[in-house]
Amino acid sequence: MSELSLPALVSLPNRLTRLYAGLALYGVGVALQIESRLGGSPWDVFHQGLSIHMGLSIGTWIIIVGALVMLLWIPLRQKPGVGTLSNVVFLGLFADAAMWLLPAPDALAARWAYLLLGVVVTGAATGLYIGAGLGPGPRDGLMTGLNRLGLSIRAARTVIEVTVLAAGWLLGGTVGVGTLVFALAIGPLSQFFMPRTKPGAQFLRRPPWTARRR
Repeated sequence: MSELSLPALVSLPNRLTRLYAGLALYGVGVALQIESRLGGSPWDVFHQGLSIHMGLSIGTWIIIVGALVMLLWIPLRQKPGVGTLSNVVFLGLFADAAMWLLPAPDALAARWAYLLLGVVVTGAATGLYIGAGLGPGPRDGLMTGLNRLGLSIRAARTVIEVTVLAAGWLLGGTVGVGTLVFALAIGPLSQFFMPRTKPGAQFLRRPPWTARRR
C-alpha cells in the first residue's frame, strides 16, 4: 500500500480511525480468502505455508514477516510511519481474530462467497488504509524502496510477489483460482474504493438528475 497525500485540514483522529478501520477490514479480507481454501494473495500463501511448516498462527507469521521485511528498509533508506508500524503489529492480530470467529465453509458456493467477499473487503480496506496517509505497509515499502534503486514499480512488485508466491507454494500454501482472482481484481477494486474512502468523500454520490433545480 502506498501513501496518499492528504489535505492539511484532515484531523489526526480522522486519519487514525481510517487507518485502524482499514487494518481491521484487511484482516477480515485475509481471513475470508484463507478460509475459502481457494487460494489467496501471494503474501498470504507465503504466510500460510510458513504456518503449515513451522507452526504458529498465520496472523503471527504476518507480524513476523512484516517485521523482517522492515529490516530490509534499512539499506533502502525507507522511513516508516505510524501506519507502517501499526500494520506490522495489528494486521496479523486482526487476521487471527477474524479466522477464529469465522466458520469454515464446506459448500463450494459458500467458499466462493468467502473468496469474492474477501477480495472486495480487501479492496475497500486498501482504500481506507491508503487514505489515512500515515505510511505504507512494510511489504509495499519494500516495493517502493526497490523502485528508488531503479526498478519500475511493476517490475519490483512482480519480482517480490512471484518470489513469495513460489516460496509459499513450496511450503504448502494454497495456490488456486482465488490467487488469480485476487491478482486480477485487487487493482481495479482499490482504484474504485480509494476516491470513495478519502476524507470528505461521499461514497454514494447524488446522481446529477436529482440535483435541485434553481
